[in-house]
Amino acid sequence: MTKLSVNINKIATLRNSRGGDVPNLVQFAKDVQNFGAQGVTIHPRPDERHIRYKDVYDLKPVVYTEYNIEGNPIKQFIDMVLEVKPTQVTLVPDAEDAITSNAGWDTIKHKDFLKDVIKEFKQNGIRTSIFVDPDLKQIEGAKATGTDRIELYTEAFAHHYNLGNEMAIKPYTECAVLASSLGLGINAGHDLSLDNIKFFKDNIPDLLEVSIGHALISESLYLGIENVINMYLHRLK
Repeated sequence: MTKLSVNINKIATLRNSRGGDVPNLVQFAKDVQNFGAQGVTIHPRPDERHIRYKDVYDLKPVVYTEYNIEGNPIKQFIDMVLEVKPTQVTLVPDAEDAITSNAGWDTIKHKDFLKDVIKEFKQNGIRTSIFVDPDLKQIEGAKATGTDRIELYTEAFAHHYNLGNEMAIKPYTECAVLASSLGLGINAGHDLSLDNIKFFKDNIPDLLEVSIGHALISESLYLGIENVINMYLHRLK
C-alpha cells in the first residue's frame, strides 16, 4: 500500500490569518495520524507565511508516523533539519517568492550542490528525497546525487488528467520504472486529489508515498477530515 502523508501547510495558513492559535497545528497533526494518515508533511518557507520555524520543533514530539520536512536547502533550513532530524527531508528548489512549488530540480546542473547537502543529511540518519520533473535525464541525475528517493512533481499530470488526457501519466510511469531500476524510492506530490489519486497510483509501479495538502484540506471542508483521509487510504490500497 502506498503511504499517505498529509501536508498541513494550509492549516497553518488558516491559523496565521487570525493571528492566534486556531486551528491548533499540533492538535491537527495528532488528529490526522489518529485518523489513519501514515505521515505528516510540512514545508516551511523563509517568510513563514504558513509553517513557522517554531512549528517545526513543536511538531517533532507528536509526529509518531513519518515526519517529512520539505524545503529549499538554504543554510537556515539545513541547520533546522539537522537539529530536528525528521524521518525524511524533501529538497525543493523554491524561489523565495513562489506561491507554491512550481518546478523540480535540475539534478544535472546542481549535482555537486545536492550531493553535498544529501551527504550531510544521510550522515545524520535522515532519509533524503529530491523533487523532480518527470524527465528521464533528471531521474538519472538524481541517482548521481546519492539521494534515497525522488518525489515526482505531479502538477502537469493533474492538469492534463483533469482535461481528460489519461496519456499524461506516461512520462511518470516511465520515470518510475527507471527510478526503481536505479534503486531509488518513489514519492509523488502536487495537485493530487481524490479525483486522480487512484488512477495515478495504479499506473506508477513501486509508489511508496504521496504527500497531499491543498486538495485534501479543500475536500475536507465538504466531507470532513477523517472521512477524506479514509477515502484516500482506500484509493491507495
